[in-house]
Amino acid sequence: MPFSARLARALASLPSLPSLLPRTSPPAAPSAPRPAASRPLAPLPTARVLHLMLPLLLLSAVLLGTGMPAAQAQPLVASAASAASAAPAISYADAVASLKQLQAEQDRIKQQTSTATSNTQIDTADTATEALSGDVDKLIDALKPQRAQIQAQLDVLGPPPAAGAPPETPAVARQRSDLDARRDQFDAVLKQAVAQKEDLANLDQQYAKLRRGLLRNQLALRSGSLLGPSFWAPFHSPQQEDIDRLHKFFGQIAAQFSFAWEDGRRLGTVLLLGLAIAIWSGGRRLLEYGVAWFCLNRLPATRLRRSALALSTALATVISTGIAVQLLYLAVTRGEALTPALDDFAAKFSELAMTCALIAGLGRALLCTRHPSWRLPAIADPVALAMRRFPTILAALLLVSGTLEQLNRIADTSLQVTIFGRGLVALVVALTIGATLLRANRARAELAAAGEQPEARSTLAGLIHAGVSLAVIASLAALLIGYITVARFITYELVWFEIVLCSFYMLTQITRDAFASLFSTQYRSGNTIKHLFGLDDSHLEQASTLLSGVGVAVLVLLAALSLLTGGFGTTPSDLFDSLLTMLGGTKLRSLNIVPDRIVNAVLALAVGFWLLRSVRRWLDNEFLPTLGMDPGMRASLVTLFSNLGYVLLVLMTLSLLGVQWSSLAWIVSALSVGIGFGLQEIVKNFVSGLILLTERPVKVGDMVSISGVEGDIRRINVRATEIQLSDRSTVIVPNSQLISQNLRNVTMGNSTQGVATLMLTFPLNTDPEQVRDLLLNAYQAHPAILEKPAPSVTFSQLTPDGITLSVTGYVSSPRITATTKSDLLFEILKQLRAASITLASPQMLMIQNAPEAGAAALPAVTGTKPAG
Repeated sequence: MPFSARLARALASLPSLPSLLPRTSPPAAPSAPRPAASRPLAPLPTARVLHLMLPLLLLSAVLLGTGMPAAQAQPLVASAASAASAAPAISYADAVASLKQLQAEQDRIKQQTSTATSNTQIDTADTATEALSGDVDKLIDALKPQRAQIQAQLDVLGPPPAAGAPPETPAVARQRSDLDARRDQFDAVLKQAVAQKEDLANLDQQYAKLRRGLLRNQLALRSGSLLGPSFWAPFHSPQQEDIDRLHKFFGQIAAQFSFAWEDGRRLGTVLLLGLAIAIWSGGRRLLEYGVAWFCLNRLPATRLRRSALALSTALATVISTGIAVQLLYLAVTRGEALTPALDDFAAKFSELAMTCALIAGLGRALLCTRHPSWRLPAIADPVALAMRRFPTILAALLLVSGTLEQLNRIADTSLQVTIFGRGLVALVVALTIGATLLRANRARAELAAAGEQPEARSTLAGLIHAGVSLAVIASLAALLIGYITVARFITYELVWFEIVLCSFYMLTQITRDAFASLFSTQYRSGNTIKHLFGLDDSHLEQASTLLSGVGVAVLVLLAALSLLTGGFGTTPSDLFDSLLTMLGGTKLRSLNIVPDRIVNAVLALAVGFWLLRSVRRWLDNEFLPTLGMDPGMRASLVTLFSNLGYVLLVLMTLSLLGVQWSSLAWIVSALSVGIGFGLQEIVKNFVSGLILLTERPVKVGDMVSISGVEGDIRRINVRATEIQLSDRSTVIVPNSQLISQNLRNVTMGNSTQGVATLMLTFPLNTDPEQVRDLLLNAYQAHPAILEKPAPSVTFSQLTPDGITLSVTGYVSSPRITATTKSDLLFEILKQLRAASITLASPQMLMIQNAPEAGAAALPAVTGTKPAG
């Protein structure tokens, strides 16, 4: 429900502006209660309390704030489509008659809607429209089988014979003609029914426009300041017409109490009233004591105890109040049916009582002044003591003022009396909340003056405090300048905001504490889960964090839904209907997404992900090793399988969601533009990764060298490849570089041998044969050098600088080439020194300036530096 609709709903009971004019004739007074002898027995309204308690206990306290659902509203008109009920077959004549009745009903709804002057009348018309739409659906469902049966008979007869073919019998031709005529008749009726269904859907938009128009008129209504005499006129000089209406309604209440106090019922009434008072006062305490004993003796000694105690305190208050209200209802009615006016009043009073009980319960649970160590929020004791009475005071004032407001609504008092009641509600709520804020601020100031540190508050808490203060000031200002309806709306929304906020905080704490205790290995539950599923401690911690995060996210969505679609007096069923409307709305249906498909898609995604992981482990650990593949080939196949599996899983999920690709054309277009500009490198690397996995120029385990980086390939990912260097560090190389740049693969082709080559330069006066024998002996003596191919020495160069010899030997693996060359250099240098053989040194050319006259002449050019 949008914000404007919520505001219109808050103003639903406000009389229209034409009610300010003198009335030509007073409306009919509510009927008096029937005598006991004429009253039919009615079932006990136990379902009302169950309808409240089950959502209260099973869903969340965010959905609390209301009591028993209101009594079902009387429909605008009786359903006129009884002939179109869900029947297996319907004749054409009955279908036409039902369609005419449905059309007449629709015209009547339109006529009454055109004269609607209040939100109550619009809501009644909306309810009747929904019922009529259901009747049209039943008619369409009844017509479709008939039409399908006729089409099946035509399919059996087949098409008419072609020109030149043998003619068919007259009976067959006549039967085909009759079936064609019947099919056309049913098609016409179906077309009219579908058009009427679309027309009914358009009425919802008209209702929304009417509500917005009434909302603008009511908000713009300036009825007079709170300080003006006209506002207090209903109190000191009420109109006689309002007095008569209230007296008549009070007469119904008095008659009902007299009925319950008659002889034979008096004792039962007294017992039920006494039991209601006992449960409301003492039963709540007994329930709290029992829950406290359970929390202290059965729950682990963690924060879960405090959060569970807080939640149980709030629920105990609501449950005890609900039972007491139910007993009060039984004491007054004694199982007999009430008049419509009294039944409506009883239902609204029950909702109001449950809401006020929730306010008081949340205040007692969060402040917890009797046991400060159990207090859930970080509130200083003086601040909590200063605020402890205000939740109960607010609940009591709301109960009284809200009851007066319901009396005005049901008795249909004048606009002046209604505004007076709403002004009182806004005034008491604004003053109570404002006094609470002032007392809390004064307590914090006293703590600061005494040198004690008040509780630390976050920025969000400060913003909430400032927002509530501004709302109180705005409400009081609206009362002073005469906008009573605006002030009442602000105060009711403020109370609803506080209910949702406190419930959200409490449920968030208990969600986190519950999962933390459930998966903790310090307690039996965590150890049981650990041994049952074979999990590690880290996995338990991850599960606790994940589930608590999911739970908090769900609570955030529920809180947002409650704030956007709910309001003071919203029932749990109203919020649930809003959730279903949001999930099944036209925006999601435009993508062909509905709740059942969402559930199927989520389940399929979870099962598919688990199945993909299982098959991947089976391939990597069991199947592929039996084929004799090398580890690199196995890793490539497993990675390729995973990538294809994830793509198919995403496509399957979208298919189960019912997403139509035509609806995602704009997404594909945007993705194409993004790929063309910002994502081209990512796509380039992704495609290169697929090429590496299929063409396999390199594989996992290969020793490669690229751009000065040499190491072993450890993993080929979708975007990049991991190369481990000799110092155990890892270099991430984009896949596109492995495809586009020059790459040296040392181990390609299953090469298992490496080459250890050394090039040494000796002076010209060195005996090359002696050096050759020395080098060969050093290579042959090293254990890593293979005998075949045998080591060899090659005379590489002869230059003025000396002679260059190259010695080559093969080793078993390229990865030990560097180590082998190091060992050989140590040994060769040792043997060269023992044989007094030196390496060649480069020549140096020294140029000096000419000496001055008389100085000894120095050669301009020195000789070469001796080698060695």
